[in-house]
Amino acid sequence: MKRSGFALLIVAVLVSSCVSQKKYAALESQNQKTKNLLNTATVKLNSCLDAKTSAEAAMAVLKEQNAFLKANNQDLINNMGNMTTLSQKGAENLERSLESIKEKDLTIRKMQDAVTRRDSVTLALVTSLKGALIDINDSDIEVNVEKGVVFISISDKLLFNSGSYVVSSRAKEVLGKVAKVVLDKPEIEFMVEGHTDNVPIKNEVLLDNWDLSVKRATSVVRVLQNDFGVPPARMTAAGRSYYVPVADNDTKANRSKNRRTRIVVLPKLDQFYELIEQGMSAAAQ
Repeated sequence: MKRSGFALLIVAVLVSSCVSQKKYAALESQNQKTKNLLNTATVKLNSCLDAKTSAEAAMAVLKEQNAFLKANNQDLINNMGNMTTLSQKGAENLERSLESIKEKDLTIRKMQDAVTRRDSVTLALVTSLKGALIDINDSDIEVNVEKGVVFISISDKLLFNSGSYVVSSRAKEVLGKVAKVVLDKPEIEFMVEGHTDNVPIKNEVLLDNWDLSVKRATSVVRVLQNDFGVPPARMTAAGRSYYVPVADNDTKANRSKNRRTRIVVLPKLDQFYELIEQGMSAAAQ
């Protein structure tokens, strides 16, 4: 009886041992699978972490680039605004410049018109004088134009005796012809200039060449006024002595050239500018 009970106990232990080994093996296998899954999950997790790190770095770069592009874009917008402002200002400046050029061009054209009209008057005056004095010896009287100014130069021998300031009777004929032309053109004003050579002169009446040149000029003015009715307000008398020669005073012939009386038709600058103003006013209207 005892023996059979002990045997049953041994059998029970053995059976129990067999079951535990199988469970152990199964658990061991399950444990290994779990470890494998854990290792796989760990690897994937590490990969994800690496990917996340890379993505975050890339995102940071993209954020910087985005910030840079935004700043650049704003700068471009600002520059475009500035350029628009500059373009507007440039257009306004260009428009003002064009207007200024037009005004200057108009002024120049009006001045040219005024000069043309003045030259026409000058040409008509010269033609009239030369026509009136055509029978006078060319060496005794000259009519010419210098820089738009008409000059009538009359030699000393035609007007005065040597050292005298009394107008000769022959000279009055010449002055009468000049007066006729002057009286036909009431807008003309002129200056009579007396010129001498450099030979000194002094007597009870004349102090020096200044005196002689001035007295010769006033003598001519008086003849034009008293004998031919030229209004005195249109005339000026001036003496230049020997300080404005036309030739060197080194020969008798040259000194004779320097002894002369010159009638200078004075340019009417006020009328000249009035012509310009009239032209400008007409253009503006």
